[in-house]
Amino acid sequence: MRKLAEIGFVLLLSAIAAGPAAAQEAGDRPSPPAKASCKFADGKTITVDYSSPRMRGRKIFGDLVPYGEPWRAGANEATTFVINTDLNVGDKVVPAGSYTLFTLPEQDKWTLIVSKQTGEWGIPYPGAESDFTRTGMKVSSLPSPLENFTIGFDQTGKTCTLHMDWETTRASVDITEKK
Repeated sequence: MRKLAEIGFVLLLSAIAAGPAAAQEAGDRPSPPAKASCKFADGKTITVDYSSPRMRGRKIFGDLVPYGEPWRAGANEATTFVINTDLNVGDKVVPAGSYTLFTLPEQDKWTLIVSKQTGEWGIPYPGAESDFTRTGMKVSSLPSPLENFTIGFDQTGKTCTLHMDWETTRASVDITEKK
């Protein structure tokens, strides 16, 4: 009988401890999961899964996200880039597959890093030897500060423009199907 009581107590403690973790997974995370996708006319897709950190009164670029150092383009788990067709990402060809995205922010220019390494936590950056490719991004200013880091796509004709917006910065790159 005592053994049964001990097992019951352990199960009760496990259930109590799992409560906060389950609530956090359900959306109470400080940097909640987010997704962006773009579909081409032929049905081929780009999907980006990331975690969306918040400014919370902090200076972001040049401080929390230092200039000149690779950044995971989000928070928590690594930002994934899954494509089911060969693409031109900026001026580089990226074959269909799964990748991880990083950026190299600078004050006046950014570089998008498409990494071959997948499944890792967002940091540390695995190193240039894992890069599939790097391509330049266009940098512009947002009209007002944006609290939530956001990755999205604007589709125009046969182009999906990937943009990353946070604080007062937008970094973008054009993506097209390789034909």
